[in-house]
Amino acid sequence: MLKELAYYDGVWGAPEDVMIPFNDRVHFFGDGVYDATAGGNHVVYLLDEHLDRFYTSAKALDIKIPMEKEELGNLLTQLLGQVEGETHFVYWQVTRGAASRNHAYDEDMMGKLWIMIRPAVLNDPDRPIKLTTAEDTRFYHCNIKTLNLIPSVVATQNAKRLGVDETVFHRGDIVTECAHSNVCILKDGVFYSHPNDCYILRGIAKTHLIKACYKLGITVMERPFTLEELFAADEIIVSSSSNFCLHAESINGVKVGGKDPANLKKIQDEVVREYLEYTGKESMFDE
Repeated sequence: MLKELAYYDGVWGAPEDVMIPFNDRVHFFGDGVYDATAGGNHVVYLLDEHLDRFYTSAKALDIKIPMEKEELGNLLTQLLGQVEGETHFVYWQVTRGAASRNHAYDEDMMGKLWIMIRPAVLNDPDRPIKLTTAEDTRFYHCNIKTLNLIPSVVATQNAKRLGVDETVFHRGDIVTECAHSNVCILKDGVFYSHPNDCYILRGIAKTHLIKACYKLGITVMERPFTLEELFAADEIIVSSSSNFCLHAESINGVKVGGKDPANLKKIQDEVVREYLEYTGKESMFDE
C-alpha cells in the first residue's frame, strides 16, 4: 500500500513517480475543475453527491471528463483502497486537456483526469476556530469549482500570518463564504445560510447541515446575511467536505458565538453520526 497516491490519465503510483505533460492546459490557464471529500474506512464519503457536483462544474466550462460517473466512482474507491490509513483526503480534478498554449481550444479535446489521495485527520468539532474577514474580489463564477484559487490562496496565507484558521469573504456588507469553506450562522434558534447563487460554491457539507437542521426541527432560512449579523450571531458555523461543522470563537480578534451551544451540539452530533453511519467507522478519529 502507498502512503500517498497520485493518478494522471490512467497512470498511478507515488506522487513523485507520476509525471504531468508540459502542455497540460492547467499549467498555462488553470483550465479545469475539481472536487474533494473525506474518505473513512476506505469509503469515499458522499461519493455520488460529489460526483454530481464535479460533472456539473465540468459541464459549465465545456470540459469533457474521460469516463462516466459510475466508472470514476469505482476508480476512486479502488484507488482509496491502495492508500495506508483509515481517514483520508480524496481529491480529483479534470483539466481541459493537453495542447500547445492557445487561449482557444479544440472543442473535441478530451480532458485529463487527476486524482490525489493521502491520509488526513478530521478537525475536532469541539475545538473552536478563529476567523478574519476580507473583501470578496473573486469573479462571478464561484458556484463552479474551478482550479482558479489564487484569491483563496492569498486569503488563506494571510489568515496563517494572522494566526487564525479561516477567512470570511464579504461583498460590501454581505457575507458570501470563506476562502475554502462555507459559513452559516445560528440566531434565535434559526439557521441562516447564504443561498446557492453565483457568489458561493454549493457546499455539500453545508447541504447536509441544512438536512440535519430539518431533521432536528431547527428552522432554516437561506438568504444573504450581513457582517453585522455575522458578528451578532449566537453561533458561527464553518463547514467543508473534510470539516463538517466547526464553530468560531472570534473574528478579527473580537469574541463571537458561544450563545447557543445546545443547538450547535445537536447539529454537530447529527452530521458526525451521518458520517460514521455512511463509512462504517466507530469514531471520527483514528486510534
